[in-house]
Amino acid sequence: MALSWKLVIDSTNAPVLADFWAAALEYEVEDPSALVEQLLAAGQIGEEAVTEHRGRKTFRGHAAIRHPEDPFDETSGIGRGRRLLFQDVPEGKRGKNRLHLDVHSEPGGLDTLLARLEALGAIRVREVDKGPAGHWWIMQDPEGNEFCVA
Repeated sequence: MALSWKLVIDSTNAPVLADFWAAALEYEVEDPSALVEQLLAAGQIGEEAVTEHRGRKTFRGHAAIRHPEDPFDETSGIGRGRRLLFQDVPEGKRGKNRLHLDVHSEPGGLDTLLARLEALGAIRVREVDKGPAGHWWIMQDPEGNEFCVA
């Protein structure tokens, strides 16, 4: 049986990075506010574990996004499919990512996608030309994580 998984990305501001990637991939930011309220009311977490982002209560230092067509738990907001979880860590990024996302444009839509990602806060680093195999761009998200756009 295949295992389920999520990709976890270290960050310095999880909600802001989740907002960027949700917009970039056209995913949905998960809304755990009902679960947060339930856990607070039951005394299972304290106010120090909670923050507010865009008018929703969420877990401090964590934010996730999910594909809009995938199933999710109505109470927790947690996706049961394609999902990215961002978690705050105390140390900053210290080198090249060993794992990264590749974002693919529609045929003929590379320039439009690049412009949209830049408007969201991404930065073009360099163009890679592979001759007949095509070309793509290496970009960075707002926290400096590399990703490719083809």
